[in-house]
Amino acid sequence: MTRSLQSAAVVRRQCHRRPNMVQQRGVALVVALILLVVVTLVGFAAVRGTLMQQKMSANLYDRQIAFQNAEAAMRVAQQRIGVETGDIARNCQAGGVVCPANPFTDTAAKIMPVSSGTGSGLYTVDGLATGQPEYIVENMGTWQDPDSSTGYNQSANAHNYGAQGLSTTVNYYRVTARSGAPTAAQGRAVVTLQAMIKQH
Repeated sequence: MTRSLQSAAVVRRQCHRRPNMVQQRGVALVVALILLVVVTLVGFAAVRGTLMQQKMSANLYDRQIAFQNAEAAMRVAQQRIGVETGDIARNCQAGGVVCPANPFTDTAAKIMPVSSGTGSGLYTVDGLATGQPEYIVENMGTWQDPDSSTGYNQSANAHNYGAQGLSTTVNYYRVTARSGAPTAAQGRAVVTLQAMIKQH
């Protein structure tokens, strides 16, 4: 009798254990799936961040190349201002002449491409560049030279009263240079630089 009671108790315990074991296995599966989803999302976020950093570094590299080309065009224009008067697009001091802040927006502006080759005033473009650099030179007129000497013990406007010294006026030119035409860039970076150059 006692054996039958013991066997019945064992059967009851086993019956009670089976649902617990089934529930534990189900919970483990759900937890494993959740962890798998979380790891997948973290992996996607890491890949996305890596791709974004690669795009940023590529854009920065492309802009640096464009900046160097625009700076080269600026230096070529600076060398040619005193020698090649034909490079000057217009005289902005003359009456009725309109000189926009960005002369490349003016379709009638005289755009000077930087000639490739060797020698003074020439620049060979690297194969990584988007195109041939170009520039526009504008004559801004004759203005006071802040670096000029007006003579010993004289004020800044002493030249109006016949003070002796160096010339107090110089010609100023505005040079606007860019790395290349935007139509040839094909979506890559285009850098535009502008500087005032004093020419004695």
